Amino acid sequence: MRTPAAVLARTGALSLIFVWLCVAPTLLAVELSVDCSRTNGIIRPLHGVNLGPLCYRGMVDLSAYHRELGVPFTRLHDVVWVNAEAVDIHTIFPDFRNDAARADNYDFRQTDDYVQSIVSVGSQIVYRLGESIEHSARKYHVHPPSDPEKWAAICVGIIRHYNDGWADGFHHRIKYWEIWNEPDVRPAMWTGTDEQYFRLYEITAKAIKARFPEVKIGGPGLGHSGDFAGDRFTPTAFLTNFLAHCRQSGTPLDFYSWHRYTKNPADFARWAHAVRRVLDDSGFLQTESHLNEWNYLPNGDWGPLTKDGAGVRRENWFAELSGPAGAAFSAWTLISLQEAPVDVVNYYTGEIQGFGLFNFHGVPNKSFYAFKAFKWLLDTPIRLTTGGETSNHIAICAGTNRERSAAAVLLSNFNSADDKVLLTVRHVPWAGLVLCQTYVVDAAHNLTKVRETTSPGGDCSVTVELKAPSIALVKLLKAGAETK
Repeated sequence: MRTPAAVLARTGALSLIFVWLCVAPTLLAVELSVDCSRTNGIIRPLHGVNLGPLCYRGMVDLSAYHRELGVPFTRLHDVVWVNAEAVDIHTIFPDFRNDAARADNYDFRQTDDYVQSIVSVGSQIVYRLGESIEHSARKYHVHPPSDPEKWAAICVGIIRHYNDGWADGFHHRIKYWEIWNEPDVRPAMWTGTDEQYFRLYEITAKAIKARFPEVKIGGPGLGHSGDFAGDRFTPTAFLTNFLAHCRQSGTPLDFYSWHRYTKNPADFARWAHAVRRVLDDSGFLQTESHLNEWNYLPNGDWGPLTKDGAGVRRENWFAELSGPAGAAFSAWTLISLQEAPVDVVNYYTGEIQGFGLFNFHGVPNKSFYAFKAFKWLLDTPIRLTTGGETSNHIAICAGTNRERSAAAVLLSNFNSADDKVLLTVRHVPWAGLVLCQTYVVDAAHNLTKVRETTSPGGDCSVTVELKAPSIALVKLLKAGAETK
């Protein structure tokens, strides 16, 4: 027999549970807002990539996808992994004993085709002068050149071919030329010393500038630029000594390139500010900062890529990278870098290898749809002020077009517990009905329209389901306007 007190206690507990169930969804919602009456500069096209659209020696052609993304910059590194024998110095000038002044000692054919495929989709090129990474036990091409002056002359010949029409060449006006890649990653990318790289960079940069003063020379594409201890950043000895060498020898450094792979998308902006401070403090105030390799590193762990990590472990690792988590990570990064001091950004990669936007058959991964959502956002390039409740892992960026007839909001939830966004868009800049469309990238959707509503205008609100990891693009249009 229950006493009245026991019954009351039980019913009270049930009431509390009922109230919690009703309130819980609200507790997992974050309120964000966009003010269409306040602008905040321009949304920057930071969705560059490494590697162009031709894969498997042309058997897979991703040109239509690259054109659809409007890739702003394509960096040429590791082309030989899954493509033709192109771009690397040894593929263009195969016998180092030959005369670098003679056009018939160069073989530009496959590189011509590869470069043309990038030019044809409207992307600018960052041309890495050097060699691709070698994970093999024997190292074939990543050694310091035996004659740095001759190596520099070969680089000048390559630029003459692509910018000056030499050797039946072109006038592509390629602006950025990068000297080597990751000389601090040894022995996979460089078997020499720091000083040997500094000397190669100096000789090559000065030779190129003497012949082509209008181009921009940079490097070294460092794999690791420094370390944080709390909020304090300490650059590596390689970076400190490299900058000192350039300053003391009067060697041009138009852009400094660096790489970062991480499990935390907030890292990139933090590192960008740190790199900028190092450059400025070293006297390189006009030197551009290029984050020209970046991607998601699941669990912050390179282990699955080692020989011991092969098999299911590696397969699962790449599945996460190319799945919804990688997509949300990518969108979050592109949003967070909008206010970071970086000039060119290149995702690794824009093609079909494990880190690519596509699988090995040329089918888009989830990360491709993150880039596509960002490109849609760029159709409304005037950045709008956003506000409201903050969340560590929900990112927001919004824009309007120049005609003020459309707006878009990109949201990314990488790993926040908040699974719903209460979005308010204030001062919609046109009279009449507002058509609101919500597109989603998650495990079940590939930038698929999941909701469409109308509101009377002025201010409008929409609830966006955004359970991690996922992306949502909210488009606001005049009712009756053409939609994608």
